[in-house]
Amino acid sequence: MKTEAERTALKRAPDAKATGERHRNPIVRFLSELPGLVIMALVLAILIKTFLFQAFYIPSASMEPTLHGCTGCSGDRVLVTKIPYYFGDPKRGDIIVFEDPDPAKRPDRGVIGGFTHWLFQAVGVQKPDNEDFIKRVIGLPGDTVWAKGGKVYVNDIAIAEPYLTQKTGDFPKTKVPKNSYFVLGDNRSNSDDSRFGLGFIPRDAIIGRAFFLVWPPSRWRGL
Repeated sequence: MKTEAERTALKRAPDAKATGERHRNPIVRFLSELPGLVIMALVLAILIKTFLFQAFYIPSASMEPTLHGCTGCSGDRVLVTKIPYYFGDPKRGDIIVFEDPDPAKRPDRGVIGGFTHWLFQAVGVQKPDNEDFIKRVIGLPGDTVWAKGGKVYVNDIAIAEPYLTQKTGDFPKTKVPKNSYFVLGDNRSNSDDSRFGLGFIPRDAIIGRAFFLVWPPSRWRGL
């Protein structure tokens, strides 16, 4: 049988494994933990982009002078928040980003290929199958919208549009369907919007509201 002194000595003996962990090279320890940190950061980035915030660049001049862009190049970059539309609907004057309301048919990639494409798209490595758009909300569900004499009317009231630098060309009265929105670009003479090819924007196609211009730094401001 062990004496009391021997039992005490055993209790005080250092754990070899714990001692090895404490004295292991910090670079080796960091490298062993790096894959887990990368996976955690990737998952966090995907969750933020999917449910909270996302950055978009302006691909054309259709929102000038509010947002600058050019066809075939990267223009201003904006932050888009998805949070407000979890609790309410878009308001007149909101600048929204939305999916193509008439998307092209997506190719059949299978389960693995579809997941890989979604993952690369979520982290910004791969472009989506269909283009996203950015415009300003003018007509809400049930509104009647038209333009005459350079002014836009909603339900017989001319709306104030201080962000414009040009007049709006006439277009006939149009009633916005339920769960849909009528959108216009701020560059009224050079915008494919609800007057023409885009038509009405379904509520479930809206990604979020642009709320901050983040690039270039010289133009930082809220929207």
